[in-house]
Amino acid sequence: MPLERNLCHWPIWVCIAVLALWPRVASADTITPERIAVALSKLEVLAQGAVADGGVPGLAIGVVHDDEVIFLKGFGHREAGKPEAVDADTVFQIASLSKPVSATVVAALVSDGIVSWDSKIADLDPAFRLADPYPTSQLTVRDLFSHRSGLPGTAGDDLEDIGYDRAEILHRLRFVPPSSSFRAGYSYSNFGLTEGAVAAAIPTGKPWEEIAEEKLYRPLGMASTSSRHSDFVKHADRAALHVKVAGAWAAKIERDPDAQAPAGGVSSTARDLSQWVRLIIGDGVYAGKTLIAADALDQTHVPLMARGKNPVSGGMSFYGLGWNVEFGRHGLSWGHAGAFSVGARTLVTIFPREKLGIVIIANAFPTGVPEGLSDSFADLVFEGAVQKNWVNAWDDIYAGMFGPAVDAAKATYATPPSPARPARPPGAYAGRYANDFFGDAAVASAGDGLVLKVGPAGARSYPLTHFDGDLFVAFPDAEMPDRPTGVSFVVGPDGKASAITIGFLDDNHLGTLRRVAD
Repeated sequence: MPLERNLCHWPIWVCIAVLALWPRVASADTITPERIAVALSKLEVLAQGAVADGGVPGLAIGVVHDDEVIFLKGFGHREAGKPEAVDADTVFQIASLSKPVSATVVAALVSDGIVSWDSKIADLDPAFRLADPYPTSQLTVRDLFSHRSGLPGTAGDDLEDIGYDRAEILHRLRFVPPSSSFRAGYSYSNFGLTEGAVAAAIPTGKPWEEIAEEKLYRPLGMASTSSRHSDFVKHADRAALHVKVAGAWAAKIERDPDAQAPAGGVSSTARDLSQWVRLIIGDGVYAGKTLIAADALDQTHVPLMARGKNPVSGGMSFYGLGWNVEFGRHGLSWGHAGAFSVGARTLVTIFPREKLGIVIIANAFPTGVPEGLSDSFADLVFEGAVQKNWVNAWDDIYAGMFGPAVDAAKATYATPPSPARPARPPGAYAGRYANDFFGDAAVASAGDGLVLKVGPAGARSYPLTHFDGDLFVAFPDAEMPDRPTGVSFVVGPDGKASAITIGFLDDNHLGTLRRVAD
């Protein structure tokens, strides 16, 4: 889609900003089939090298140009240490790459007149609440898909981690104080977008997962794509999730993302996602037929919220509706990354003026391989040569996401004070605690120590190790089992704890639970 067509839908300040930021790049006329063919041959070598060097156990790539899938291939293995190879039909969990896919589904609903991007959530889903009444009454599908509702970014992720289902998580978002004024701040929210998608599907009388199939997956022939985890695990040809263990990739953890399916629960293949990229590049036209009205789909690429600069390339980046909109080294691009810290990395990048798109799905975290390969391919197409080692640059970004936090936590709890204050008898801490957001928690004696149980019916259990006085340590992260976090008690004059603060549930200052009378 030409940029000029999009601009007619944008506010004047966006038009001025685009003209000021627009870089001088190779025109679409110079992006010849011959140059793309050379770029693809070098991309293949780079992908092979990334696997051979241990960047990821496996990955798959699809490239689309002018409504044609011109590259489709898998590399490496579905699971480290096993012989089964990744191919174009290997099913991957695509994590937050689900967001632009789900935005496309909602665009189809908008195209059909079922909802509008500006439909109010209060009309679609009257039971949903934010913390404050005014945002609750004015909140729209557009607000939730652009992450400007005021919900803090991790709100609901913590509930999912301890076992709550989607309905309960969405209900409890009403207890989360906003991180910014309504529509004034950008805060990337999995469960905010999930509510936007689920609410948009309500007028159909069908669940989100069925609507995604009906409006997108089936019309595009995406036979291996689903928003249900149960469908993913039925595939024999599926990629395992990998994390680093003692410096080597290992398939240790499984991830069921059904609670946030619209935001992170899609599973798909390079072949299927290439068909979706064809639809996006075609402005809603697929195989010669208009499946989604251009106006409905165009709205997803309007830059609504500033995200700052791309951390590697420095390009100005904005968020639309489920899409990143970036003005970078090679002009306008639309894209989105996905990651599960338990072992997935994904990326889509589309250059709409050139009708060129690439999707890369990989089965490991942390790694910058998807971004590195995508940026290298763009250099090859636009410049004729790779300008720098983009994989290394992006690896550094992802390595820094958790490393410093883990190191800081380890340092904090490396050595108890000397002498450490003794713990009280287990009975001082044992009992039930609760708050509106997390519900019930229980602390009980377990052998010579204590165990903390949280989530519905105590779904998650964490041993507590004494550190100092009324402070204990837990190790709650499956993907980072050596990262400690504090669990502290407030003990009253009666010698019994009146409250507990659970560090790994306190991102939004909701991790303090009060004792409940027996």
